[in-house]
Amino acid sequence: MLSLCLVEPGCLKDSIQPVPAVTCCGPQIPVGFPEMDFPVDNAYSEARWRLGRRLFYDPIMSKDSSISCASCHLASYFFSDTLSFSPGVDDAPGTRNAPSLVNVGYHPYFTREGGVATLEMQVLIPIQEHNEFDFNILLIADRMREDPVYQQLSYEGYDREPDYYVISRALGVFERTLVGGDSAFDQYAYQKDKAALSAAEIRGMDLFFSDRTNCSSCHSDFNFTNYAFENNGLYAEYPDPGRFRLTGDSSDLARFKVPSIRNIAHTAPFMHDGSLPDLMSVVKHYNSGGFSHPNKSPLIRPLGLTASERIDLLAFLNALTDENFNKDERFSNPF
Repeated sequence: MLSLCLVEPGCLKDSIQPVPAVTCCGPQIPVGFPEMDFPVDNAYSEARWRLGRRLFYDPIMSKDSSISCASCHLASYFFSDTLSFSPGVDDAPGTRNAPSLVNVGYHPYFTREGGVATLEMQVLIPIQEHNEFDFNILLIADRMREDPVYQQLSYEGYDREPDYYVISRALGVFERTLVGGDSAFDQYAYQKDKAALSAAEIRGMDLFFSDRTNCSSCHSDFNFTNYAFENNGLYAEYPDPGRFRLTGDSSDLARFKVPSIRNIAHTAPFMHDGSLPDLMSVVKHYNSGGFSHPNKSPLIRPLGLTASERIDLLAFLNALTDENFNKDERFSNPF
């Protein structure tokens, strides 16, 4: 009987039945993208992916079971949020804008100040933060052990009952499969479809990659980020200390990790604090050169773009959207 086996992990392991699979087959790597590296101790498997997907959408992750990872990273918005700050349990106010998780498996470190080395470690941040899940990973594991489905998936994926190790690693596996790279730009640049971009989008692309704007100096390579920490002149004085919070080095004050701008047309509002409501506001900010700040990047300066050039640049940014990603049922809510 399953009810008896719950107190005998070895008995449960022998009695479980496979959970029906959801077809994933690992990250689907787009043309022009490098292969995805999985940690040696957390290689991809279908069972691990199914477990991570279920946890991502399950509000048992939060203290009062009111919110999940998916509450702040909405699948329909490329796993970002529509709010400047996502509220936590008891509507506790957030402190930073929730970034998109698409292609997050390629990032070399995590959080806006880059203080977390792996996706497996990153999950501990929202769990412990009082203004997010306000909970304890060991107590999440206790809840999971009361659920036969979680028991099954944990043994199938990691040959052990639900615990901190299983939680952090399964979520890492799922998030590494959130890969998107079939935008109009990708079709033009990597798939060699020269009809994929309009004339306006090509003009905007030329501006983006030009020395005149230097956009591609920071938003570079296949994921449109160099993962560096920069100050972009958003404010003269910043309420958020940025990377300084991690290092204590004054040269890091108000520096934040450069985000990927893939799918940016659907991930508003923008900046670390969600203070810019739309893409044209972003274009206007960079065109103005921003505010003076001791740590502002020398690349941020007035651009002098005309109204038509700003529209062309906006057209190119819109062309970075993978329109098929949000149609992928692999990433939908399993409940």
